[in-house]
Amino acid sequence: MIFDLKTALKYIILFLIGIGVLYLAFRGQDLGKIWQEIKTANYFWVITSAFAVWIAHVLRALRWQMLYKSIHYKVSFWNAYHAVMIGYLANLALPRFGEIGRCSVIHKAEKVPMFASIGTVITERLFDVLMLFLTSLAMLVFQYDIVADFLYQTIYLNLVKKLSTINYLWLVGLGIIILLLIAVAIYFLRQKFSKKFLRIFVSLRQGFGSYSKLKEKGLFLTYTIGIWLFYSLSMYFAFSSIQATSGLHFNAAFTAIVFSGFAMAAPVQGGIGVFHWMVAQSLVLYGISFKDGLAYSTIIHSSQVLLILILGCLSLMLILFKKQKGN
Repeated sequence: MIFDLKTALKYIILFLIGIGVLYLAFRGQDLGKIWQEIKTANYFWVITSAFAVWIAHVLRALRWQMLYKSIHYKVSFWNAYHAVMIGYLANLALPRFGEIGRCSVIHKAEKVPMFASIGTVITERLFDVLMLFLTSLAMLVFQYDIVADFLYQTIYLNLVKKLSTINYLWLVGLGIIILLLIAVAIYFLRQKFSKKFLRIFVSLRQGFGSYSKLKEKGLFLTYTIGIWLFYSLSMYFAFSSIQATSGLHFNAAFTAIVFSGFAMAAPVQGGIGVFHWMVAQSLVLYGISFKDGLAYSTIIHSSQVLLILILGCLSLMLILFKKQKGN
C-alpha cells in the first residue's frame, strides 16, 4: 500500500472520530468511579474472557485454511493463524488494512496469489456478515421487548431525522456520476492492462469459489458458529469481572455481541469509542448504568487489544524469523 498525504489524513480523521466518540461516551461520567471499578476488577475473568476470544481467532484460522484447501493451496495452520493475528494487529493502526495484511503474509509465506487470498477473505467475511444478520434477527425475535424501545428511540427516529435532510436528487446524480467514472476507469485500465486484469479476475474468481468447492461445508459452518459463540462467551465471562455486571445472564452477552458487531464494522481503528458506546448502551437495556457499562466495555476492549498486541507482535516476529531463516 502506498501512503500519501491524502491517505494519512483519512486515517487521522477516522482515528479522531473514534476519539471524539470516546470523549462523548465518557463526558459527564464520574471517571474516578469508573477507574476504581477497572482497578478492582476480577482479572481471572478478564483473562478467561480474553482466552475465549483467542479460541475464536484459532477457529477463524482453521476456517480460512479450509477455504485455501478447497482451491488446492496447501496453507499450514500456523501460517494461517499468524496471518490472522498480524491482520488484527494491522487493524489497530489502519482500519481494514488487516485484511490486505494477512493476505500479504500468506502470499509471502505460502506463495498464494494475492487476489486469490483476497477472494477467500471476502468469502469468509460474507459469512460473518450473515452471522451478524442472523444474530441480530434472533435478538429481535427473542428479546424484542427489551431492545424495541432503544431501536425506535435511538436508532429509527434519529435515522429518519437524518434522512429527511438529504437531497435525494443530488444523491442519485452523484451516484450515477460515480458509477460512470468507475466504468470509464475500468474500461481504460482493461485496455492498458488487459492481461493483468484477466489474471486478477481469475484469481479473485478462484477465491470467491472457495466455499462452493468445500467438501466439508458442515465443518466450515461449525467453525463459523463457534467463532461467534466464543465471542459471546468472552462477553459473558467478562460480566463476572466487576460487581455491577456480575448478575447478568447470557442473553445480555448475546445482545452485547450484536451491538459490538455493528460497532466493529465502523471504519475506526480497533473500534475505539464506537465499541465502548455501543456495548455500554446494550447493557443499559438490562438495568446497568451507562457508567458501569463504560467500565465493563473499557475492560473487555482493553483486554482484547492487549491480547492482539502481544500475540500479533509474537506472530509477526515468528513470521519474520522464518523468512530470514528461509533466506
